[in-house]
Amino acid sequence: MLFKELNLIEPILKALETEGYTQPTPIQEQSIPTILKGKDLLGCAQTGTGKTAAFAIPMLQLLHEKHINTKATKNIKALILTPTRELAIQIEESFKAYGRNLNLRHLVIFGGVSQHSQVESLKKGVDILVATPGRLIDLMNQGFINLNTIEIFVLDEADRMLDMGFIHDVKRVVAKLPARRQTLFFSATMPDEIQKLANTILSSPTKVEVTPISSTAETIVQSVYFVDKPDKKKLLIHLLEDKGIETALVFTRTKHGADRIVKDLGFAGIKSAAIHGNKSQNARQRALTEFKDRKIRVLVATDIAARGIDIDQLSHVFNYELPNIPESYVHRIGRTGRAGANGIAISFCDAEENEYLLDIQKLIKITLPVVDDHPYPLSWENMMAKNQIKRKPQAQSKGGGGGGAKRNGDGNMSGKPRNASNNRRFGGNRNKAKA
Repeated sequence: MLFKELNLIEPILKALETEGYTQPTPIQEQSIPTILKGKDLLGCAQTGTGKTAAFAIPMLQLLHEKHINTKATKNIKALILTPTRELAIQIEESFKAYGRNLNLRHLVIFGGVSQHSQVESLKKGVDILVATPGRLIDLMNQGFINLNTIEIFVLDEADRMLDMGFIHDVKRVVAKLPARRQTLFFSATMPDEIQKLANTILSSPTKVEVTPISSTAETIVQSVYFVDKPDKKKLLIHLLEDKGIETALVFTRTKHGADRIVKDLGFAGIKSAAIHGNKSQNARQRALTEFKDRKIRVLVATDIAARGIDIDQLSHVFNYELPNIPESYVHRIGRTGRAGANGIAISFCDAEENEYLLDIQKLIKITLPVVDDHPYPLSWENMMAKNQIKRKPQAQSKGGGGGGAKRNGDGNMSGKPRNASNNRRFGGNRNKAKA
């Protein structure tokens, strides 16, 4: 199917052509007709599926057609609520790109910067507002924003809103919206609390699901390296010495950990930058720009800061520390392998993280292949002596079908790692892959 078959108006089709887009992604193909009919929508879609365009394109058309012959007002007509500053900026850029030939005003507001310029833009009038919860509520409380004229409301990355503790802020915003509105609800995963929220704010929605819940893209080659915690930095440096790794996004659980990794990589002569909540907006944007421009090839991020990062042709994702929330693994590795491209996701697992690995494998219904021929294998005997892990005897399975050598077929780590070899980094049939 082509975009021109979706009953889109000529100004939008021209904008899409300018952007180089001719064919919609599955979520766009399913969502655009529903939204154009004015119906509520529940979209269960992973990052990288094209969901921003799936709601931005039809919203632009609906607002343009409804208000083309009416006098411009200062009233906000559409609100997109999203969890992070980076994602908010990218969504607003999408509205700018797809609406370049339309006379609709859009604005993005977020915290971490002065509100002065944002307030001045609001005073001039805005049709489409993209916002993060904190800054939106701040400006609402100050009387600069009134939501009683909202016609279309989008809640994006709802599950991440829950993870970040924004769920009560979301409910406060929803309470200020008019009852008669169109609501578009997007979430990569659907835990119970998010499903309850969707049931509360949606009215007879059409459900669009383009991938199984909590699945990982088939284009991503996933693997796990068992390694002692103190050796993780040495293993990361060892792997990043491979110049075939053009771009790498490294995830850590803490802000301090992100800064420490950047410092360790710097000592090894590897240029990198960190983005997390303690960084200023300018510093975060500068790091992203340098990464996209290939001035640095390694970006280190926390889960919250990385949500919404949109980087073309990201080759590698490293889980320096496994997330304690299994759904975060899906979000993390979704940075690579986008739009049918191939990607590689490498996870480091120390003995204390084994339970996290079991939870991840249970969620994604995949047993991650183990790479055990590296210079810093886990000290099994020492760890077991400290009662930090438990494992039961199991015959080592043979690699096959591209799955790699799997020593934890039932989720338990079993079998000793072989002696390190620098000639091969992936077990089984993945020996040609680059780690």
